[in-house]
Amino acid sequence: MDYLKYLAPGYDRAAVLRDLMEAFGQDVWSFAFFLTHKSEAADDISQEVFLAAFNGLYGFRGECTIKSWLLTITRNKALHYLQSAFIRKVTLTDRLIRGVSPAAEQIVFDRLDNRDLWDTVMRLPRKYREVLVLDYHYGLKVKEIAQLIRISEGTVKSRAHRAKKLMSKLLTNNDEEALGYE
Repeated sequence: MDYLKYLAPGYDRAAVLRDLMEAFGQDVWSFAFFLTHKSEAADDISQEVFLAAFNGLYGFRGECTIKSWLLTITRNKALHYLQSAFIRKVTLTDRLIRGVSPAAEQIVFDRLDNRDLWDTVMRLPRKYREVLVLDYHYGLKVKEIAQLIRISEGTVKSRAHRAKKLMSKLLTNNDEEALGYE
């Protein structure tokens, strides 16, 4: 996919779009879902992201990875959605749980553990949740996360530290006290 930075007018943009959707479609959808908590919104945002990418293909200069570029577009579209009046909370579904084919008992235990973990991540304030998801789920480096969400690298590190600390509290206490709710 490195060829994107060398695209010239006349290249088959539809073929490039198919490549992007196959390679990064699930990442874009998942990140939109993490930010909005709504699968319908993630569907719509994903479509908007790839439409924006299609329209901006020749503008991609290769200053960041393609994944970072698409996740930046995703974040911007999701934040725009969150500012609208149509926001409702949802819970994380089993779509994020993947298995290889272990024993049935192991699948059940893994799903319970993963679901609890992701449910806990989804309870974090967005600024912490966003950093954790970009780091652990997408494997982005601190510098990439900082560029993507337009904050300093130090702030990324600070938010990651606070997010991990809060996750630890939530997982051990299993209550809303850690978030400051009463």
